[in-house]
This record gives sequence, C-alpha cells and structure tokens, in this order.
Amino acid sequence: MSELYELPDGWEWKKLIETIRIANKTININDNKKYNCIGLEHIESNTGKLVDFQTSDGLSIKSSKVVFEKNMVLYGKLRPYLNKVWRAEFSGIATTEILPFEPLLKILNSNYLANYLRSNFFVENAIKNTSGARMPRVTTKYLKNEVFIPLPSLQEQKRIVSKLDTLFEKIDKSIALHQKNMDEADVFMGSVLNDVFGELEEKYKKQVWSEVLKIKNGKHYKDVIDENGQYPIYGSGGIMNYANDYLCNEDTVIIGRKGTINNPLFVKEKFWNIDTAFGIEANKDVLLPMFLFYFSKYFNFLDLNKSTTLPSLAKTHLLKIIMVLPPLNIQQKVVTYLDEISQKIEKIKSVQKEKMQNLVALKASILDQAFRGEL
Repeated sequence: MSELYELPDGWEWKKLIETIRIANKTININDNKKYNCIGLEHIESNTGKLVDFQTSDGLSIKSSKVVFEKNMVLYGKLRPYLNKVWRAEFSGIATTEILPFEPLLKILNSNYLANYLRSNFFVENAIKNTSGARMPRVTTKYLKNEVFIPLPSLQEQKRIVSKLDTLFEKIDKSIALHQKNMDEADVFMGSVLNDVFGELEEKYKKQVWSEVLKIKNGKHYKDVIDENGQYPIYGSGGIMNYANDYLCNEDTVIIGRKGTINNPLFVKEKFWNIDTAFGIEANKDVLLPMFLFYFSKYFNFLDLNKSTTLPSLAKTHLLKIIMVLPPLNIQQKVVTYLDEISQKIEKIKSVQKEKMQNLVALKASILDQAFRGEL
C-alpha cells in the first residue's frame, strides 16, 4: 500500500480485513430455476451501476459461483483498473472473479465502503498489487494484509455518503445531458444521410456491390507475418495491436463481421485486416471511396444479419448489396457536403466528450476529498 496520508482528528486508518468479512461460499447450479447471476460485464466501470442485467436460467450457468447477500459490496478483482464495484441491491450468485465484502456494520457503512473501493487511492494501489500478466488479479493476500481504509465515525460515514450521493446525482445528470447531445448529433447525421441518399436514389442508377468493389477477408492474426512491421492493424473495433495479418490498400472501408457490424470505419493508409472484419475496396474508376463510406454509414447492415445470437455478416450477402451510383462529379459534391456536416458534428461531439471527461474527473476528485476528510 502507498504511504498513508494524514487523517483529520477522530479518524483512523484501519486494516480493511478488520472491517469486513470476505464471503467465500460457492455453489454449483444444475436446475431450471432462475438466478440473480452477476458477471463482471454487469457492473459498470467507475459508477457502480448495474447494466444489461437479467436473471439467468440455472441450466445455462456452467461454472461454480460465489454466493452473496443483499447489501454486500461486490468487488471485481480481475483487472482492477476497470474499477468494478457494486453494492448489492439483492441477493444472488456471482462469478468467482468477484469478491463479496460483508461490512461489519457496527463500524463500517456499506455505501462508504463501496465508494472507497472506487477511489483513485484504492484503485491505483490495487493495480500495483496484482498477479498474472495476461489476466491481472488483485491478490487476496494483499487485500488481507496490506489494505487500509480511512475510518471516521459511523455518523460521519453516513454524512459523507449522503453528500456524495447528492453531488454525484447532479454530476450524473450533467453527464447524461452531454451524452444525450452526442446521441442527438449522431441521429442528426443519420437523418442527413437518409435525406441525401434518398434523393440520390430517385435520380440515379443503382449498381450491385459485386460490380463496383472488392471485398477482402481478413485472416487470423497468426496466419500472416508482417516482417517489416510497417503497417497498422485494423479490425471492426478500430486499430489493433497485432503484428500479423492481411494487407488492404489505402482508402478502404472496414465493416465488422460479427458483433459490431453497423459501425463502418474509413482507413486512408495500407493496413493489415484481421478476421473480425471485411476490407471493402472501391473501384475508383466508378466509385469514390468516401462515397462508399458514407453509403455504408447510411445502409443498415443489421438487415443482412442472419444470426439469432451475435450479429454477423457474410461476404456473399455484402456482394449482393445494391447502391445508388451517380457520376463521379456528383459523388464528389455529395462527399464534400457530407464532410462539411460530419466535421461540424464531430466538433460538437468532441466538445461534449471533453465536458463529460471533466465531470468524470470531478467525481474522482470529490471521492479523494471525501476520504481525506475534506468534504
């Protein structure tokens, strides 16, 4: 643990393990009942909110789970930088990557504990005390022997929690407003694309993709070695860190094969394409790459999805897409117009994103103040 800072009068540093009990009861499920089963993916980073959660059928639960009770604090020990902490609003079971902490209520408020586990001071120290290079986990030894918590009276803990709740509610409302502005900017861009391509489709001929472009499959990153290491690696999620793959030319549109299939990217440089995405190269004699990109943002690829689970695309389906194909000079005018609007929208989103980041930083700063007795 980093050097402990000085606390106000009436506070004390106390070993975390002296203020909690770490629940370790596990269970194996093999029935048709419904369970409140919590995975790390259900706990939102930094906020402690539960997301995308629904009950699970017992037969779908394949591995051993840890049992937790309502009001315990669930701490995600895997990759502590993700900062996944949730105060349980109900009883249930969880992945063994989660440690349920039961506060000793005579000395520790559960919400106070949850907030402390999300603080920069705790998270930064946890990151330094992990084991495993690929899957870093906070060690139980560290939690039991080296972690301390700044402890005021229960009354003061409750006052701090109440103050944090009030401040965070206001900040979260502001963050939600900025997110709404970003979402509305995307909706507006979608509306512009609908208007533009809707009008073009009334005036100009259409062409099937197989006649105006080439689709390159990506290969698994282990299959092709980039000996020079001179090209970046892209997949459906953006730039990747792999050193191997399949080379695509400049001005290529990337479309995800599985999962994220409705969020095309445009890459102006040669790149290695991995097997999570298709590289779409326009025949520049008849089709401008940026016109293809904007059409790809307009087109709803989810309409081509044949999977009932994870959204996915097949090359054969992409080649059958029919798109409007005006003359090159008209395509250029459309691209110039859409570029101008897109740049303005991205500027708006950038401002909103910066404000959101500042508010997130403010929350972190307030947490630090709270546990130094400065709130």
